[in-house]
Amino acid sequence: MWIGRPGALRQIADGAKSFDRSPDLRVSEFVSLEGGVTTWAPPVRPRRLKLSWDAMQRADVAHLDRLARRIEGPGPIAVLDPLARNLLAADQAAGLGPVGGKWATSTGVITLYGGSTGSAVPNTVSVDALHTTGLAELVWRHPVFYGVPVTPGQTWTWWTPGLVASGAPMLSARVAWYDAGRKWISASAAGALGTPLVAVAPANAAYVWPHVAFTAKGVWDLGTSVLALGDVSEALMAGDRPMGDGCPAMSITRYSEQATPGDGAFRNVGMELVEVTG
Repeated sequence: MWIGRPGALRQIADGAKSFDRSPDLRVSEFVSLEGGVTTWAPPVRPRRLKLSWDAMQRADVAHLDRLARRIEGPGPIAVLDPLARNLLAADQAAGLGPVGGKWATSTGVITLYGGSTGSAVPNTVSVDALHTTGLAELVWRHPVFYGVPVTPGQTWTWWTPGLVASGAPMLSARVAWYDAGRKWISASAAGALGTPLVAVAPANAAYVWPHVAFTAKGVWDLGTSVLALGDVSEALMAGDRPMGDGCPAMSITRYSEQATPGDGAFRNVGMELVEVTG
């Protein structure tokens, strides 16, 4: 697991004693006099995460303590769960629902449709014009951070099997890497058309921008897309389409630190976080 501010993520060496990321549904039930039941759920449902460690190493404790005390500032932090199979948001990964905030493109070049009449409506992408380069690029955005947070040396897999299946004319899958100052570092591209990109985050990388570059005008179904930690290309080519788990920006709401009994060099740590939605 990686926790920290973008550009300063740290991999926690110790496995968590407990890990609870159960969804906070916040569903209310109303029972009528006749016995009928009506339920209500808020449109925004921030996720919560509860973690605890026994005998954590001091270097990891110091990192979490700085985050909890907000020494570097009050902004949200990133949590990369290695068990998450797709770091895109659920509706973004499925190509469903309202399009606002999920993708970025140049005005007048690409128009995204869908979601205005329901969250289950599939998204379509219309390439209306091409740049002077002969391309039209579409970027998958992170809802809070400049891009999806990464740390140098991590292996990532990126693919858009939905667009490939719809026959959209594109260059091979590609990503762009940026440093903590939002400066472009380099780009990576898959070696063959229609196959996933597997790339390693370069030195100083803090963010990744997954994107596609269309080579012709037209309209296609957006469909599913996958951004995952590790090399999952074989599973994707075999037909696996993991649901989006997201990579939410989070804020620490509770933190506890106690000396491990019998050895003051280690600490028992507990932490609770909540997803930042705005």
